[in-house]
Amino acid sequence: MKLLRAYPSDKLDLKPHARSKTARELAWVFALERYLGKRIWHDEMTKVAQGKPPAAPENWNELVGGVDKAHHDFMNMVRAASDADLQTKVHFFVGPKQMGELSRMDVLWFLLHDQIHHRGQFSIYLRMAGAKVPSIYGPSGDEPWM
Repeated sequence: MKLLRAYPSDKLDLKPHARSKTARELAWVFALERYLGKRIWHDEMTKVAQGKPPAAPENWNELVGGVDKAHHDFMNMVRAASDADLQTKVHFFVGPKQMGELSRMDVLWFLLHDQIHHRGQFSIYLRMAGAKVPSIYGPSGDEPWM
């Protein structure tokens, strides 16, 4: 959330490359991962999705608020889970066009690592937009600890 809140709202169309997402699209990935996480949690990956994932709001503050809400809703669902719930097997991709069974806990680790990846991507967008990159794991060039 620190990265999203630091992003300049007048640079939402920034794309580092023609094949890249815009900053707005990439920021919304954080909410879409929570949408995906809920589908996986309820073992819905082998079913045809009902409707489409929510579209990114045009307004930056609404987008950031939507990501924050999606995060808190997902976090509350996971926090309410028992150890047995976390070990329940669900279906998820294990290779190209291949579904396999993983525990919900393994899927949570996958989602965390994917979010770390996207957070790194977004920090590059932040730098390209001329904004200051806040500390994430530790100090950054713009937010030193010493």
